[in-house]
Amino acid sequence: MRAFYSDTFVLPLPPGHRFPMEKYALLRERVLSERIVTPERLHVPEPASITELCRAHDANYVERVINGQLTSAEIRRIGFPWSPQMVERSRRSAGATIAACRVALSEGVGVNLAGGTHHAFADAGAGYCVFNDAAVAARTMQSEGRVQRIAIIDCDVHQGDGTAAIFAGDPTVFTFSIHGAHNFPFRKQQSDLDIALPDATGDTAYLDALEWGVRQVFAIARPNLVIYLAGADPYYDDRLGRLSLTKAGLAERDRLVFSYCRAAGVPVAVTMAGGYARQISDTVDIHTHTIAAAAGLR
Repeated sequence: MRAFYSDTFVLPLPPGHRFPMEKYALLRERVLSERIVTPERLHVPEPASITELCRAHDANYVERVINGQLTSAEIRRIGFPWSPQMVERSRRSAGATIAACRVALSEGVGVNLAGGTHHAFADAGAGYCVFNDAAVAARTMQSEGRVQRIAIIDCDVHQGDGTAAIFAGDPTVFTFSIHGAHNFPFRKQQSDLDIALPDATGDTAYLDALEWGVRQVFAIARPNLVIYLAGADPYYDDRLGRLSLTKAGLAERDRLVFSYCRAAGVPVAVTMAGGYARQISDTVDIHTHTIAAAAGLR
């Protein structure tokens, strides 16, 4: 299995910033040390080009991000201070999902060790998301003539509002989000299929809802490619999660999604999305299991 990682994923942040940026380097070290991904199959992605970014984003927004012309309000909404490194990180993350999709279409599965920036809209960033990597990758796969129909299965604990808005009214990209009803974003968008769960939802209820939703995705969308956002933040000890899944429940979530993709013969590109556990090792454990499951090792 091929995976994509860049040291630019670890963006220097001001002291006390709440985003656990170091999880990406820890994840890379973990998957290499456990031989889930071998060094020769861990690649540095190219940054998404301006042309690729503009397939999902407003050209003026892309230009202002790259040139450091965002307003202070826009920067606050994103949650990261602007810097050239922030731009490079965002472009590389989108590039990694593009690369993971290309690999998935040729080899069955591909993994971005970051990504899942689903709060980015066509003309604005939000919630630690600058460019919407899944949207950029989906549009790029279609533009390159590789696929016609794509499903985005978003299992981050927060609704994929930017993704839903970008693809609203587009029958070629099916957006499915299973998330906390009372969590960020507090103004939800309309995905093709939303399952909003109450606080403290545990493994059994979550998995029942997810399986119903995934069945709908494959029945309705009949995708040629799945992009899977495997957020670690439904975990019960996640600082921003509010759901109550265990590591075993999250492992079963991954197994369920991958088993449906394999049964349907549909390639899957995997992104990590959110994870804010009180102990960063828990987030890394959950992401590691996802990658191992994608590789068919667990």
